[in-house]
Amino acid sequence: MDEQERNQYQKLVLTPVRRLIPALAVPTVASMMVTMIYNLVDAYFVGLIGTSAAAATGILISVQAVFQAIGFMHGHGAGSIISRKLGAGDEEAAHRYASTAFFSALGIGCALALLGLVFLEPLMRLLGSTQTILPYAKSYGFYMLLAGPGLAVACVLNNIMRYEGKAFYAMIGLVSGGVLNMVGDPILMFGLGMGIDGAGLSTAASQWISVGILGYMFLSGKTISRINPRRITRSPGEYVGMLRNGFPSLVRQVLNSVATMTLNICAGPYGDAAIAAMTIDGRIMMLMGSVMIGIGQGLQPVAAYNYGARKYRRVRQGFKFT
Repeated sequence: MDEQERNQYQKLVLTPVRRLIPALAVPTVASMMVTMIYNLVDAYFVGLIGTSAAAATGILISVQAVFQAIGFMHGHGAGSIISRKLGAGDEEAAHRYASTAFFSALGIGCALALLGLVFLEPLMRLLGSTQTILPYAKSYGFYMLLAGPGLAVACVLNNIMRYEGKAFYAMIGLVSGGVLNMVGDPILMFGLGMGIDGAGLSTAASQWISVGILGYMFLSGKTISRINPRRITRSPGEYVGMLRNGFPSLVRQVLNSVATMTLNICAGPYGDAAIAAMTIDGRIMMLMGSVMIGIGQGLQPVAAYNYGARKYRRVRQGFKFT
């Protein structure tokens, strides 16, 4: 066990849970709220183009949710195991699961993005796009699909860092992308006259920049886990176990996508304004929900790490406190 791993072990196993969980939850809540705020800012600037354009961003929420589902399945699935393995002192296993989750999510994300780009117009109609929304949805959707693999990978990296107890570093990556998107929207949309294409390009570029920042944390040694293609697991059992562990997160996000798609389809007969209104209300609800989710995520590394270290009493204490 090297010095970094020893310090992290002492932090997660010895620090009183009443101090530890809030310290891990605050950066997560902050990063989630900034993400939600930049989604609202994105919707605001797109809304200046018109009602149909604002509704198009709501149509694409379902697409984003699918890529998040892939990322969360791999990120939560690997992150929980990594935290337990580190708690048990098995650093090599942490490298395997981190590498496997990263490259698996990237591969699946790229395959889904390619499929979506080939069938772009049918996909937009399936998600509830009306004839007047369709041109905006296709333009915005093109960039969202390009950003999709990056979104999936960012979810993996973010969750692995959180499960290691490095929530602050995870926050830096997500917040940086959000701020860049908020700055890029007005410049590309109105300064360069790109319209909704500018909003899409700004979102896609900021997403991949976030991936670069999060990836740098791993490459620079700020995390215990290492990502390397040579460390991808050769064991089908380990891979299936990781996916099984993250499967509830996949189901939750996919159901969110289906629910959003269903609401858009049901709102369609009432006009583009109804879909646009649903989009705005949904983002406000997610802003409030991010606080609740962030607090729960503050518990996750504490519970997993101490479970791996066989500190079951601390697991129960953390649960009750949360």
